Amino acid sequence: MSTPTGFMEYKRELPSDRDPLERIKDWNEFHRMFSEEQLRTQGSRCMDCGTPYCHTGIELGGSVSGCPINNLIPEWNSLIYRGLWKEAYERLNKTNNFPEFTGRVCPAPCEGSCTVGLIGDAVTIKTIEQAIIDRAFEEGWVIPEPPKTRTGKKVAVVGSGPAGLAAAAQLNKAGHTVTVYERADRAGGLLTYGIPSMKLEKDIVQRRVDLLAAEGVQFVVNTEIGKDISSEQLLEQFDSVVLCGGATKARPIGNVEGHELKGIYQAMDYLNSTIKSYLDNGLQEGTYISGKDKHVIVIGGGDTGTDCVATALRHGCASVTQFGTHSKAPLERDQLNNPWPEYPNVYTLDYAHEEAKALYGEDPRAFSVLTKKFVGDENGNVKELHTVQIRRYVDEEGRKIYEEIPGTEKIWPADLILVAVGFEGPERTIIDQLGLDTDRRTNVKAPYGKYTTNVNKVFAAGDMRRGQSLIVWAINEGREAAREVDRFLMGSTMLP
Repeated sequence: MSTPTGFMEYKRELPSDRDPLERIKDWNEFHRMFSEEQLRTQGSRCMDCGTPYCHTGIELGGSVSGCPINNLIPEWNSLIYRGLWKEAYERLNKTNNFPEFTGRVCPAPCEGSCTVGLIGDAVTIKTIEQAIIDRAFEEGWVIPEPPKTRTGKKVAVVGSGPAGLAAAAQLNKAGHTVTVYERADRAGGLLTYGIPSMKLEKDIVQRRVDLLAAEGVQFVVNTEIGKDISSEQLLEQFDSVVLCGGATKARPIGNVEGHELKGIYQAMDYLNSTIKSYLDNGLQEGTYISGKDKHVIVIGGGDTGTDCVATALRHGCASVTQFGTHSKAPLERDQLNNPWPEYPNVYTLDYAHEEAKALYGEDPRAFSVLTKKFVGDENGNVKELHTVQIRRYVDEEGRKIYEEIPGTEKIWPADLILVAVGFEGPERTIIDQLGLDTDRRTNVKAPYGKYTTNVNKVFAAGDMRRGQSLIVWAINEGREAAREVDRFLMGSTMLP
């Protein structure tokens, strides 16, 4: 334990981010970090609970509570307090293959279930996690560690997102020869194409990919399984196949009148066009969907929609608004309907909302809004959309019901509309070629903890198995799937 009274003596503090009006001028990471002394102080607030819910990793109230990869949080909090940074890194490395990713983009369900949060403000776990791994890279503690011997077994991993990278890392540690296939021109999956660079700079992703390559993992990019290489060929060439292709089939908005108008895009197409152009040529060649001087409407209140807001601001949009069908969250946790240790559903300003508020003077979000139709000009370009306010409730059968409120109709000017209403599940090519069973949500059917599909030697993990979810769940499933693949190949396993 750090100090028995730290949580009473010190207040929760977070590093100040870069000024919103300054950071929207570039694409660099917006976070700043604490000094070592400040980090030690924050680490001292950890109570080292008898039952540390921060690393339980269970689902409560429809969301995750605690850390799905079971990070040894109290242990490395105490080590940071005592100035034992290398030992803290070693503890962190036991459970998390990629803390440089989770420390930046995870929503920190660990903090939502922190025991200190019962009576005050949670420990700044996420900030400390990022500081540990950043220090480890700076000090040279993170080095390639290839396996001493090889098993002679070959494993193909399809998809190089967090689940695929985690599976590859663990299988490589076990001594198997691992090849990761990625259809994009760069490895990283949604870590590269999906999350904007101001949240996760791409050299950080590439650094980890290079490290895995130095350990013996082979990466094959610009190669789509099911098209460039058939799924059947993959089964013939490898002793096992792990499917980590994600849930990338975007949910359409085709039931809304006028959806075919020009100027309406899927959010991921918008984000990825900017990311690729930024990586290829620093946005100099104009090969991306631009929001410059446009009235931008983002339909969807989740993280992807929020990233669209931040990207539009950096493009230099005329205005930006983000619609959500959900109501505005309360300022404080609802102790009856959202008790600890559930993830706290409270009103916050995410980074993009802070930026828009600083620029335009108000939160860019519009809550409880339903899009009714799109209207275009004489050239087929969208020029406005029509909405109505709604009440949302759940009926006796558990279905979400949207009730329109008469008299709340509104017309919004819009030159660019970005659809961020989630994903329907994985794409079908590999599923159909291999004849894989799917669940009622069209995800690949593979039991949690086993990850086996109905096809021999084929495993599935991450969003492709569970549906759209958190990066930390993807890492969890990639690690566990690797353990089961190793058991399948060798008869037993030493992987965690």
